[in-house]
Amino acid sequence: MVNTSRWLMRILLPVLLCLIYIGRSEAEWYVAGQVGANFADRLTDIQGTGNLQSLSSPDFDLQNAVVYGGKLGYFPNNSSFGIEVDASNSTPHIKNLGDVPGIHMRVTTVGINLLLRYPGQTFQPYVGLGGGALIARIDDSPANRSVSDSDVGPAFNLLTGIRAFVTPYVAVFSEYKYTQGTLSFDRAFPPGGGFSGDYRAQYLVVGVSYHF
Repeated sequence: MVNTSRWLMRILLPVLLCLIYIGRSEAEWYVAGQVGANFADRLTDIQGTGNLQSLSSPDFDLQNAVVYGGKLGYFPNNSSFGIEVDASNSTPHIKNLGDVPGIHMRVTTVGINLLLRYPGQTFQPYVGLGGGALIARIDDSPANRSVSDSDVGPAFNLLTGIRAFVTPYVAVFSEYKYTQGTLSFDRAFPPGGGFSGDYRAQYLVVGVSYHF
């Protein structure tokens, strides 16, 4: 919990200070809700940690899952360049590995993205990149009741999408986002063993944004 709080402070505090500073000038702000699918790839490069440090494993296959979340964005002086805070949540559970039962996993991403858009009056295609945190937790499943741990690690984002205004203040959008990071569950298997792996996911979402 302490590590999670530190990561969130490191991510959110600079953003809040930046928004306070740039908020003094004329700007376009927006808030948005989003929902879609997380087409999670496998957890790759699986390595044991702690008491299991000398062990390795085949890749862990992940389930596709529903993803939902929200956004807060800012474009200074209605320009082409902007900044966005993006948060989303999904449950790409770890599938069974042969006879080994699967594991429930929840992944929350909190990211800060730099955006470049075409500032059209009706249609606004955009691209972006950024970083943030992967906040993940694994819990026991009905077939595997001995697993529980959490982790917070850095993440890298790439995204592209298009926004269409249906009124001067309301727009709908569709977006693709690629997220990559490393997860380490050091206390997943008592009394002191765990695993780490590289997480990659592709999100396809739709949403509605309100601009002011």
